[in-house]
Amino acid sequence: MKTNIKSIFVIALTALMAVSCTDLDVDVKSKYTSYPTSEVAIEAKMADVYYSFRGLLGRRFNECMELSSEFVGISFDGDWLDNYNYAHMSLHNFSPDDPAIGQWWDLSSGITKCNQVIVDLGGDEADPASIATARAMRAFYHFVLMDSYGDIPILDKIPGADEAIERQPRKDVAEFIESELIDILPYLSEENNETTYGKPNKWMAEALLVKLYINWAVYTCGDVTQYSQSVTNSKLNDCVKYCDDIINSGIFNLGGTYSYREKFFNDNGVHIKDFIYAMPYDRITQTGMNYGRFRTWRKADGGGADGKTTYYGEAKSNSWGGNFAIAPETADLFTLEGDDRNDVILKGTIPLYDPATKSPKVPAEDWTYKGSTVTLSKTITLKAQTAELNVGNDVNGWSQGYKSLKFYPVDADYSNGRNQSNDVPIFRYADILLTKAEAILRGATATSGDTPVSLFNQIRSYSHAPTVSSVNLTDIYEERGREFFDENWRRNDMIRFDMWESEFGYHKKGFPTARFDKEVRLFPIPTKILELNTNWTQNAGY
Repeated sequence: MKTNIKSIFVIALTALMAVSCTDLDVDVKSKYTSYPTSEVAIEAKMADVYYSFRGLLGRRFNECMELSSEFVGISFDGDWLDNYNYAHMSLHNFSPDDPAIGQWWDLSSGITKCNQVIVDLGGDEADPASIATARAMRAFYHFVLMDSYGDIPILDKIPGADEAIERQPRKDVAEFIESELIDILPYLSEENNETTYGKPNKWMAEALLVKLYINWAVYTCGDVTQYSQSVTNSKLNDCVKYCDDIINSGIFNLGGTYSYREKFFNDNGVHIKDFIYAMPYDRITQTGMNYGRFRTWRKADGGGADGKTTYYGEAKSNSWGGNFAIAPETADLFTLEGDDRNDVILKGTIPLYDPATKSPKVPAEDWTYKGSTVTLSKTITLKAQTAELNVGNDVNGWSQGYKSLKFYPVDADYSNGRNQSNDVPIFRYADILLTKAEAILRGATATSGDTPVSLFNQIRSYSHAPTVSSVNLTDIYEERGREFFDENWRRNDMIRFDMWESEFGYHKKGFPTARFDKEVRLFPIPTKILELNTNWTQNAGY
């Protein structure tokens, strides 16, 4: 690990594949002798910094997180097998060459952009407020990298051309993220409006601290295979502290007049007060959100009484993937009487939806494919018990598994390259409430009169699900599965709750190539990263 190389992060300065800087005593190479500090100038420099995660979140990162936890990546006689990319996620048989594992590239590019902006704005001589948002995004990108891969470089400077980059222990990375966020909190805006939407503000940074602290025992245990819920988390009271700050701000709520489903429609945005931090998408100007493509029945574009209209009530202009089938264990969570969240699951006989309301037509009407109704099965039946997870390329195969309606696509969006305008939440107020309840159950001191039951019942009440008189960690885990279904957090939850090695879908003991060893709590480092950083070794187990 002493070899000097031209690392990926140096290359990235010209190819946008690289690193960072908190160590601000680097040479300033901007053409300015004094740095423009107007709000307009800073915003112009920040434009790229904020959205480096957009493309990943819109597809590949989502594939990685969702297929490894809540969905099964099925194939249709070879169609959508894609060199096992989707099946590997669902079987936890991750490969360093899987496209869904390749998020290191874009995240490191985001860090490079953050660092360059910091340098351009003055480095260690910059107004702390002018670079606070860049540092917040840098901390966020470090968090996602660390959560996925474990030991990563602490990228606190722009390296020289021949400087070797070394990975640091995950614990050290977590402590770096913590110190960065705490240091910049006084300089981040407390505004939460159109000017801050989709950008880091104080509340985004505090929500990131909450995520960091609730997972602190995972990130700092040393050997990831040794983590269990019995490991002491020393940051639980800190977790509650920042939950309280967000709760007591009075800025956020669970949705106000908007129903659970409406919060995720294509016209969502800053008016959804449950969203602390979200990634904005637009079919024309902010593209890359493709969830509907993979969650819609395979041949929906060839259905309807006219042979064209999908069950969304519109004739769509592009085909569908249909290869994300909800795991039966996930579907089983959506059975609470009266729970609004049940409506994001498409199951059984497919109804025809009214495009005006995005709800089943009244009176009810079945959607048909070539004149016949289509019925989705909760159980996913393979043609053979093999790693292809092949269900067959016919109506029966396409109907294996329920489908997600959470990020409902509309044709005005989907006709433009299958892009959607549904913003994707990253941190939500509902998450703060459930995380505070979890922290108290794990040993944090209760504050503000809140109890795990009262916090839990806020979620149940707004979703019109039955309230409870007692709650335990299993209840929290299952409720998180309902509330944050299809939002890219389930893997994170499963590891923290000791459920990553559980059986779901075809991730079953005895199934060919399904892995249950604890090394796969971390993803493998992509092959191209190792080829450029020859002083690194692959994560254990790969």
